[in-house]
Amino acid sequence: MKLDSAVVALLGLDADNTSVSSAGGAGMSSACTSKITTKQPNGENMTYFMKTGKGPEAEAMFEGEHQSLNAIHNAVPTLCPRSFGHGRLTDAPGKHYLVTDYLDLSGRLSSTKSAKGMSLAQKLAKLHTTPAPTPKGYDKPQFGFPATTCCGDTPQDNTFTSSWADFYANHRLRFIVHQSKKSNGADKQLEDLVEQTCTAVIPRLIGDDHLNNGKGITPVVIHGDLWSGNASVGKLPGMTEPEDVVFDSSACYAHSEFELGIMKMFGGFGGGFLDEYHQLVPKTEPVEEYADRVRLYELYHHLNHHALFGGGYRSGAVSIMRELVGKYGKGGRDEL
Repeated sequence: MKLDSAVVALLGLDADNTSVSSAGGAGMSSACTSKITTKQPNGENMTYFMKTGKGPEAEAMFEGEHQSLNAIHNAVPTLCPRSFGHGRLTDAPGKHYLVTDYLDLSGRLSSTKSAKGMSLAQKLAKLHTTPAPTPKGYDKPQFGFPATTCCGDTPQDNTFTSSWADFYANHRLRFIVHQSKKSNGADKQLEDLVEQTCTAVIPRLIGDDHLNNGKGITPVVIHGDLWSGNASVGKLPGMTEPEDVVFDSSACYAHSEFELGIMKMFGGFGGGFLDEYHQLVPKTEPVEEYADRVRLYELYHHLNHHALFGGGYRSGAVSIMRELVGKYGKGGRDEL
């Protein structure tokens, strides 16, 4: 298979000494993945990973993943591949590409430490203790992200916001219930519960004047879609032994505990993961509300899966919201 001339130019490759082969699935249904192998002047092979897809959906997804991977890689270089670029293919009109480091996967994460280097808990802790950069035009770090990112196939609104509570209410929960309405039709009970959660639970549980004894929280980069299928053991360029790594990111600048919502929803990170992680990243104050905050953050992913797939994810979302509104909503269970 011949490599598109746009990618040849991006990477500065010799097309006559470069080949392309299939690399399996790609997460989004319309995307294809490939392995690029090129022979360098010294005779050694170098490899890259490429995704390709059609239309504006692929263009937006690849731009978001490009910026996501590099935001994570810049903070913790051994945690994920770096992205070299994205854009339109020259020889295949209407198609787009993303090119990253090739990640040589060797196995799934396990509950026992088998990889070399820092553990996933240590790498994630480093990521979650690195303050987000200050966006151009702002005087301090913001919650959000400079590009639209996709969680699954859902494009997320990452408009910069100074308040974490406002960002989570408007750009995650209200946004995703609107997506669900477009996918599944109107659902008054679900919409009312989301609104109660946004107006009553969020200010009480993650309000800016409530977290950390009123000091608020610092935005940090999170992966954003860190279920166990997006974490593995493998080698990035420069690694001599496999290490814990992640991929297929949907990053944003957020509360570090937001990362833990989807990790709790699907599990698979081993019983000791959180113990090791929280030795390095203490739970946000008030600590006694930590489990409820993680449930609140897990809620977004139930709603997103309901928007994408319908079915049983609705009941999980409703259960979480009833529990939290009953505990933190004004008037408690009488409002349900």
